[in-house]
Amino acid sequence: QVQLVESGGGLVQAGGSLRLSCAASGSTTNKPTMAWFRQAPGKEREIVASISRIDDSTSYADSVKGRFTIARDNAKITVYLQMNSLTPEDTAVYYCAARWKAGSYAYWGQGTQVTVSP
Repeated sequence: QVQLVESGGGLVQAGGSLRLSCAASGSTTNKPTMAWFRQAPGKEREIVASISRIDDSTSYADSVKGRFTIARDNAKITVYLQMNSLTPEDTAVYYCAARWKAGSYAYWGQGTQVTVSP
């Protein structure tokens, strides 16, 4: 079993920055593909960024390109999401997810709230 624990959410003013962290523990012998998703009130959950288990290549939603950066610490099996130039539209619950094979993400964190004030 794998557990994912997010931290780093909070309240920030527009234009500010936050860094989210997600630590994986449990049966984690190999590094997974990890991703950050978010869900705003009344909206569907959307993927924000991901980092591949194969080559650490990254991908981003168009709405966050150039502002958010995903990175990992392989030794700690931790993934980070650096969020800069935040806007109120970034307000959401952010979830960390992991998978060890192609397909849907099998493991999810509990979520952390990010609120950006105007």
